[in-house]
Amino acid sequence: MAESTRDASRPIRTGVIMDPIDGINIKKDSTFAMLLESQRRGHELRYMEPEDLWVEGDTPMAAQRAISVTDDPSGWFELGPRHEAPLAGLDILLMRRDPPFDMDYVQITYALELAERHGVLVINRPRALRDANEKFYITHFPQCCTPFAIMRQSDRIRAFAEKHGKCVVKPLDGMGGESIFQLNPGDPNLKVILEAITNHDQELVMVQRYIPEITRGDKRILMVDGEPVPYALARVPGADDFRGNLAKGGTGKGVPLDDRDRWICSQVAPALKEKGILFAGLDVIGEWLTEINVTSPTCIRELDAQYGLNIAGQLFDAAEARLSERERT
Repeated sequence: MAESTRDASRPIRTGVIMDPIDGINIKKDSTFAMLLESQRRGHELRYMEPEDLWVEGDTPMAAQRAISVTDDPSGWFELGPRHEAPLAGLDILLMRRDPPFDMDYVQITYALELAERHGVLVINRPRALRDANEKFYITHFPQCCTPFAIMRQSDRIRAFAEKHGKCVVKPLDGMGGESIFQLNPGDPNLKVILEAITNHDQELVMVQRYIPEITRGDKRILMVDGEPVPYALARVPGADDFRGNLAKGGTGKGVPLDDRDRWICSQVAPALKEKGILFAGLDVIGEWLTEINVTSPTCIRELDAQYGLNIAGQLFDAAEARLSERERT
């Protein structure tokens, strides 16, 4: 990786790649928390959407816009005019585009890897975004997980459900509770559910044994540079749903981490640090790790509000420490 050549006398330049900012809910948007903190620190902020990126030769480029943010739901941002510039002019680049993690997303990570070679600190590291699929990556930590399998054949999924009882099945590239189904052996809808979610046995999916403790919440534990935030957001399902996702009507309740949560974090943390994943979200139901979110983990705003934290501040402390380390070497 190229070393940063930043002039330490100028402000840090932080860029963000995100879905359109005019469509976010600032009360719940973690990217917005990052922008507020970056601005508070005096960084020069640059805003980009995925379609603003391209590559010329080995130079990643973007149509960038200066942005200022205000914690006001009646008007939370102002954008300057677009200007085309190399990503290498940035010091920190936040990759905060939401899934699906499709080929377009993968190709963007290739461009970001070029930026990384020019000395930009990309959060999270592009290679790690490709390697640590949010569903598949739990295969590295089976000791933390309820029985699960990744497969595409309906008969195998059905056999898994018959062995383990009630299960859930979900796509590998989704988010926010989209297309998650319960599987109940003997359910007359089982065949059509499996046909739909596997696209007639053509697409891999994850099947996991159902964890009854979901009624107490799907805990999101945030990890900053390998260290867990001491509180999790338990996303409790609504009365008419089994999914705790806030996007599906779940209610967020802050809870302190227990001993099992901290043990799970200790199992995962070394791998996150090795891969350069500065910010991750572990999903834990009951005693079991169910997902590791690395693309655009959420719940900063809710935990900050409930406990008086500054999680984005922790993240930028870690990022700025890396920049300072580069400048010293």
